This record gives sequence, structure tokens and C-alpha cells, in this order.
Amino acid sequence: MRDYEVLFVLDPTLDDEKKNGLIETVKGIINADGEAGEADVWGNRKLAYEIDKKKEGYYVVLPFKANPELPKELSRRLRISDSVMRFIVTSTEE
Repeated sequence: MRDYEVLFVLDPTLDDEKKNGLIETVKGIINADGEAGEADVWGNRKLAYEIDKKKEGYYVVLPFKANPELPKELSRRLRISDSVMRFIVTSTEE
């Protein structure tokens, strides 16, 4: 298993219940084939540029351990989610 990290930006207009639900959904996707760490919620932050006429986003960083196939599946699922504005999955191993 390799170490990875996913940073995703959620729509800031969602209520807290939906935001927490999305974080748990991402953890569930990871836990199906890996081990999710503790989510580091940065909260609402100003975006570098507007996305869908929004100037802020709700940032979450989630470290995890998984096989090399899981980041592809995670990226696919985050890409089709309407509530996720942007995301990036990176390997934290050197």
C-alpha cells in the first residue's frame, strides 16, 4: 500500500450536514479498498479564481493508504460529483 493525499474543494453553499456527508462518502470510497486517515477540514477559503461564479470554496484534505488503482477510481467518482468543485490526488511517498 502507498501513501496518498486528496484535497477537494466543496461547494460552500451546501449546508454542514451535506458537507459532512460528502466527507464520509469519500472516506467510504477509500475504506472499501484502503485506509482513510483523519480529515483535515480547512473550512471556507477564498479561491484563486472564480469557479462557477463562486469566490469561495470549502477545503478538505484527507490522507489515505491504498493500492495504486484506488486513486483512479476516487478521481473518477469525484469528477462526476456536482458538489465537488475541484480536487487533486497526490502521492506523498518520495
